[in-house]
Amino acid sequence: MFGRRPVERVSTTLKLSLTDELRAFVDQNSGDGTLYATPSEFVRDVFREKKERLAAAQIRDAILNGFQDAIQGRTVPYRGDLRRLLKKAAD
Repeated sequence: MFGRRPVERVSTTLKLSLTDELRAFVDQNSGDGTLYATPSEFVRDVFREKKERLAAAQIRDAILNGFQDAIQGRTVPYRGDLRRLLKKAAD
């Protein structure tokens, strides 16, 4: 996205207690013959996917709110230069 800074990655440990069913699920999706070498890799990816889904839901809700505003006539004409604004944001 526009003007993003590199993300600082700081490792930290989180101890989780899992039910037998969840532990079996993690084990089935990590290790030999899977996409993830370790349970930690799998769990991190599950967290990332969840975070992305929540962000997408927020964006979707904002878009729907914007559509509702437009339908209800709650709009203000934009008189600026959108191309210049987007170029500035990209720099």
